[in-house]
Amino acid sequence: MFDFWWVMAIRHKVVLYNPAAVFHTMPLGLLAIGSNLDPARFDVRIIDARIEADPLDAVLQAIDGALCFGVTMLTGRPLGDALAMLRAVKQARPDLTTVAGGWHPSLFPVETLDEPSIDITVAGQGERTFAEIMDRLAEGGDVEGIAGVAYRDGDRVVRAKARHLESLDAFAPPNFDLIRVERYFELKGRRQLDYIGSIGCNFRCAFCADPFVYGRDWKATSASRMGVEIEALWRRYRFTDLNFQDETYFTHRHRVADICEEFLRRGLDFTWAGTMRADQGVRLPDEIWRLCVQSGLRRVLVGVETGSHEMMKRIKKDTTIDAILETAAKCRQHDVAVIFSFIVGFPEETEAQVEATLGLIKTLRAMSPKFETPLFYYKPYPGSALAAAVADQTPRTLDDWARFDYVAGPAGTWVPPHLYRRIERFKFYNKYAAGTAATGQGAGRLLRRVARWRIDHDVYAAPVEKFLVQHLRPEPSLS
Repeated sequence: MFDFWWVMAIRHKVVLYNPAAVFHTMPLGLLAIGSNLDPARFDVRIIDARIEADPLDAVLQAIDGALCFGVTMLTGRPLGDALAMLRAVKQARPDLTTVAGGWHPSLFPVETLDEPSIDITVAGQGERTFAEIMDRLAEGGDVEGIAGVAYRDGDRVVRAKARHLESLDAFAPPNFDLIRVERYFELKGRRQLDYIGSIGCNFRCAFCADPFVYGRDWKATSASRMGVEIEALWRRYRFTDLNFQDETYFTHRHRVADICEEFLRRGLDFTWAGTMRADQGVRLPDEIWRLCVQSGLRRVLVGVETGSHEMMKRIKKDTTIDAILETAAKCRQHDVAVIFSFIVGFPEETEAQVEATLGLIKTLRAMSPKFETPLFYYKPYPGSALAAAVADQTPRTLDDWARFDYVAGPAGTWVPPHLYRRIERFKFYNKYAAGTAATGQGAGRLLRRVARWRIDHDVYAAPVEKFLVQHLRPEPSLS
């Protein structure tokens, strides 16, 4: 009996790693899986390379005596840091079980295991899967039969059945004690808390990997529970802004209204931002728009992607240009800021279709000084329907994917050089014309005026300002 209780009293250390990146968003995925381990049995340590002075040293110290090392892997440059850390961990502790989750292993659960430093991959929603893995490891067992995993069994790789999405109400709330919240506030330059109230998306966009990962499903936390959780977090951290990281926050308008009512009823004082599809903005009644603003809504992010009717159908966006303009008008009416994001450089996209996108960007930017219109190139993100058309030009190994900047990298090779130059110049001047990059004084004001004139008159020859700015202040990779 004594021996039994001694075993039960052991707390197993679990080390979770968030790779280096240029953003300082809180590591909500790791927070979710770490918060759903029994704190009486597991000692969770989250190490974020973005806030650590020496991430390698922090990890190597933390894994001493650990049960498991887990890492989230996002396709692109963070993948390179994740691989370097995994290899260092395996060299230091060959016996330590390593688990990789996140977007890349969700898309390539079997191929990711080509990397010898990874023992197990987790695909999709990870809270339940990771908790079951930890229970098995703590008991000295293996992961056979756990839904959502892939692992090696001798010379073969075994992929278990997929795990279906569960309501977020089924899990423990995020325990922000596991991260250094004040440090993120400091790095963000504002007391902004990140939060996820739902996962997944019901839509079928052909350029997006989400339908592949989540099967066009969507699950959420109930409005009443969100009210309780967010009030407790606000009273503890006194954040001034809440940044919802949901992929489609405005999926159900009545739930949105209920959450606003929770904020107002509890007397919570902060601004908030969330993601919205254009068709969702159209369907949102004015009374709910007003309720959102009253509860603190300051900005929405709307993925427009294209200004071409033909491309809108081809990428299966399931919305219209008219809906985009109507949502923009509603945002202007209610004084809500918007980031309208666009994509160009799709395979087989014509120059006329690209010009239609640039035209819509100009129209939206002119509607309100609170509207931003960033422009990105299409990247064949693995798992998306469009990626099959250019599969021969996508990376093959994890190290190749780690060099793949899917946010700010160049256009695909299928985009003609002259069109690429045109887009690059438009992107630069559109960014500065909106006033989101150049601010305040002297040269900044002059650049803004020049950029607006060039955009308004479609004059991009001899872009001296572009060469000068990019030489003096080169932009970092974003992925």
